[in-house]
Amino acid sequence: MTLKTKFNNSAKLASISKKFAGAVLGLALLASVAGVHFGPEGVRAEPVAPTAGGSAFTDEQKKALGDIIKDYLVKNPEIMFEVQNALDEKTQKEQDAKLKAFMAENAKSIYRSPGSAVAGNPDGDITVVEFFDFNCGYCKHGLPEVQKLIQDDKNVRVVFKELPILSKGSEEAAKVALAAKRQGKYWEFHQALLGSKGQANEASALKVAESLGLDMNKVKADMASDDVKNELLAEMKLAKTMGVNGTPHFLVGNKSIPGAPDDLHEQLETLVTEFRKNKCSTC
Repeated sequence: MTLKTKFNNSAKLASISKKFAGAVLGLALLASVAGVHFGPEGVRAEPVAPTAGGSAFTDEQKKALGDIIKDYLVKNPEIMFEVQNALDEKTQKEQDAKLKAFMAENAKSIYRSPGSAVAGNPDGDITVVEFFDFNCGYCKHGLPEVQKLIQDDKNVRVVFKELPILSKGSEEAAKVALAAKRQGKYWEFHQALLGSKGQANEASALKVAESLGLDMNKVKADMASDDVKNELLAEMKLAKTMGVNGTPHFLVGNKSIPGAPDDLHEQLETLVTEFRKNKCSTC
């Protein structure tokens, strides 16, 4: 997974100042105990007069240390960017490790849950998962890329997870989609509604379902059923547990692609090829 927060220069400076001021001050205090002075001219040792208690610093000493730190960082601001980059890398590694462990433990519910909404080859060797919302503009933008993946790769399996977070209409449309799945028309419905213009809601979703020749009495009964309600809640709970709070969000193996970048098809194709070559144990 490669998901890093982007800061502009001013935001980075503000963020780092808050995160590291205490740590830098602590470092400076420790250094001062050892008689080490940081300054623009370099690092040098000098004697430090102990306080009366032998361990605590006076307000005057603390202020002097603060001034030294401020002066050094103002004259060498690139240090703060180096620290931020190191923190980003450390955080990313920790997130990757957690995601990998979670996916390994919950692979079945993510990739191979019985009754999942599937497109492509239902027996495919590699599964791609997409969390989406029918009212998400980026999901609409990414639809042709997903269609192309399915068309080009006859052994890929795509699982769709409903994540209706944008509006009440999104939830209504998701329920119709899950009802359409129960009549074997999920992928047809998904393409038709996500590829249409205008707001997705109960009315527009039912219109699409009717155009596909579905049994509308059964659609409406399934929409209101506990079965559909619980399935939708389970998929939203899974997304929350995984920290997926935006759409679209794609998963392949233990990696993810948030959003719908212009090269989405290429990224998905690369991950599918990678995990197919390495015999993915989760997807």
